[in-house]
Amino acid sequence: MTIMAGMGSPTGTGVGPLLRGWRERRQLSQLQLALRADSSARHLSFVENGRSRPSRELVLRLAEHLDVPVRERNTLLLAAGYAPHYPETPLDDPSMAALRGGLERLLAAHDPYPAVVVDGSFRVLAANRALGLLLDGIAPHLLEPPLNAIRITLHPDGLAPRILNLRQWRQHLLERMERQLELVRAEPLRRLYEEVRGYPEPAGDPVDDPGAGGGAAAGAPGGADGFPFALPMRVRHDGQVLSFLSTIATFNTPLDVTVSELALETFLPADAETVRFLQAAIGPDR
Repeated sequence: MTIMAGMGSPTGTGVGPLLRGWRERRQLSQLQLALRADSSARHLSFVENGRSRPSRELVLRLAEHLDVPVRERNTLLLAAGYAPHYPETPLDDPSMAALRGGLERLLAAHDPYPAVVVDGSFRVLAANRALGLLLDGIAPHLLEPPLNAIRITLHPDGLAPRILNLRQWRQHLLERMERQLELVRAEPLRRLYEEVRGYPEPAGDPVDDPGAGGGAAAGAPGGADGFPFALPMRVRHDGQVLSFLSTIATFNTPLDVTVSELALETFLPADAETVRFLQAAIGPDR
């Protein structure tokens, strides 16, 4: 494993409209937010209308109670005339050595099952050995840096032709991107979304999709009633159908923009056949 070396968020011309947009998104009244932030509804109204300039401390306090993403908190500060509060440190910076080491250990420990670290635009920053197995047969142009996990998965020259439940997995990934776009105003992410949404839609009988009536009989993991408990990604590889459940982990209370946008995605085997295949193909990490 090696480390490989930002639609719909609130808009406006100043800090007031931006704060109002976040408040409305969180479905809070001015009074509710003011009480939480130890301010007054009158002062908050003046801030949102541009009649009063908020202090740096108030901007940060409001952003905290509105659960504004770290990158967008800096945007609020800049709109209010203040310097950014949160640094954006490159992952390969020497000060990030401990974090990189921790990620490397997590990825290696997840072998023989695939795991990957991506940033806020789904660029692949790190991966373990097992992920390479899923990349077999993918067109070389998709593997040129910077790799993008969404593009590799959904591109017709990528993993898409081997995903048996592509219709559902594509919808899952598009919805995930839409949620990301609601949080950050990232033009590269918006362009990526428009690109992958334009890929040819998968054909085929929806009965092949877990959760569309196939149940456990269609190869989906499930409980006693035969229905899947989570959407798996089912991939054909080397004559075998591999079934994975995806989990995503992020850092708690990040104080750096880069760290706030890192996500560790791990793929858990959804059936015994996948476990046996990967253990034989990858083996223990050495």
